[in-house]
Amino acid sequence: MSAPEGSFLGDLTPAEREELAARGRVREFDRGESLFLEGEDPDWVAVLLWGRVKACSYREFGGETLLAVRGPGALLGEVAAIDGLPRSATVTALEPVRALAVTADEFRGFLQVHGRVSVLIMRMLCQRWRDADRKRVEFGMFDATGRVAQRLVELAERFGVPYDRRTGGAGEAGGDSVQITLNLSQEELAGWVGASREAVSKALRTLRRHGWIETGRRRLIVHDLQALRRHAR
Repeated sequence: MSAPEGSFLGDLTPAEREELAARGRVREFDRGESLFLEGEDPDWVAVLLWGRVKACSYREFGGETLLAVRGPGALLGEVAAIDGLPRSATVTALEPVRALAVTADEFRGFLQVHGRVSVLIMRMLCQRWRDADRKRVEFGMFDATGRVAQRLVELAERFGVPYDRRTGGAGEAGGDSVQITLNLSQEELAGWVGASREAVSKALRTLRRHGWIETGRRRLIVHDLQALRRHAR
């Protein structure tokens, strides 16, 4: 099992990966299929091997709040598996996904044997808590356009590939334009920034008018990442 550097799976040693794989089994999920459901009992954890997912919490009167997007190498469902409480979010495949499924008992047994991995998870959870704190501050400091700009910067940095405006295709590294390969709907983006779909649509129009981004059907291209970063400060 290979994984991006800096991800949970990427930070494991070859021996740790081999043992973890032996404790689980590979499962596949179609786009739109849920891996976990909010409120259900935590009986397994997932390690993403391929594909990307979103973690959402559903509001009482409809709509969803997008909490995070995770890609290959990410560990999912570990908090509920460790504390035994119901799952706090629904995790859904944004594209076809392949994941290593490990039962909660096997996962806890793995952590008991490998104290180093427990420390890795503690560090990972601290990073997520810091990120959550930062986003809470953003809600009070920035309007919808500023929050949309911040999320587009994050998406471009995590899921962007070089784009050539002249050919309308792949470009060279270091170019000015980046195409975001993760297809989020305006509803999903609205749930992520904590705004209405109408406010997000207005924010995207503003950013397009400045020439910083280009949008199309399930397509989003950033032409001026530095301008977005400045607007998101």
